Amino acid sequence: MRKIIGAAVLLSVSFGPVYGQESHDSGLHQHNHNHGDVPIGVMGGHTHESGGIMFSYRYMTMHMNGNRDGTNRLSNSEVLANYKVTPTSMDMKMHMFGAMYAVNNKLTLMAMLPYVKTSMDHLTRTGKKFTTSAEGLGDIKLTGLYKIAGDSKSNLQLNFGVSFPTGSIDERDDTPVANDAKLPYPMQLGSGTYDLIPGITYRQQRDNFSWGTQLLATIRLGENDNDYTLGDRVELSAWLQKNWSSEFSSSVRLKGQSWSNIDGADPDLNPAMISTADPDLRAGKRVDLILGVSYSARSGTLKGNRFALEIGKPVYQKLDGPQLETDLILTAGWQYAF
Repeated sequence: MRKIIGAAVLLSVSFGPVYGQESHDSGLHQHNHNHGDVPIGVMGGHTHESGGIMFSYRYMTMHMNGNRDGTNRLSNSEVLANYKVTPTSMDMKMHMFGAMYAVNNKLTLMAMLPYVKTSMDHLTRTGKKFTTSAEGLGDIKLTGLYKIAGDSKSNLQLNFGVSFPTGSIDERDDTPVANDAKLPYPMQLGSGTYDLIPGITYRQQRDNFSWGTQLLATIRLGENDNDYTLGDRVELSAWLQKNWSSEFSSSVRLKGQSWSNIDGADPDLNPAMISTADPDLRAGKRVDLILGVSYSARSGTLKGNRFALEIGKPVYQKLDGPQLETDLILTAGWQYAF
């Protein structure tokens, strides 16, 4: 927990306060309709009016290519000097289905159901290439968003959520060494533990500009059935959004993350074979620069619908490696509120 608090302080010094999620606040909409929108990649950014309902869908993808130790890139040959197999690239794709309901003007409840697909390319010392993959339901999250204070130009809320261990931690696939082999930690679909997700979000509107910040933490509870606990995580976002009209907006966002190594180890994995099976090589820090665009229909047949996109790249990565580095992240989403 000290590592998590320290990381949060470090990120706060670097970027300032944080905020985020999907929802509507009537006061923020009075001045300019786009003011209630936040970047589509920000989860849990704002509450709804009493009785308000929102459905959402997000498609999220992340591409990783090449290995890094600390801030230094590593070649495949450098990794293979210590391991029989090295990962060379990985793709993670997620379909996130969401629903929100405002119990009253202060409390909004949110549920998020992810469907995850991962694939990882590998290279062996003998030059053989192979790919493993996994697909299925991820960890379902239930969250409450509670508005502490706000007026027509600002809003402060608490985020408090729980992640349920519905994602598999027993994914397997064929490899050159064994058929139906247990896949390493990054290829599993869930954490295997109940996780707390506390946070705080703040946003403010000034004329045709809005900005916000969000701080979220993921705190793992206990040990899963495979004798390990994923590392705790802290995420901090800060964004600036320009409203070009009542329907169109664009945004720029910085997102900092810090996460810890795994505590314990899956007895079915061999950390001497590949770095992704080593629980002591999973920690890291990353800062992403993300650009976004958004269209919110205010009239006509599409009224109540919002379509948005964010795309970004890391500007800083420090990994406890060898560990695959992130190259590109993308989130495309749709929201419908009534």
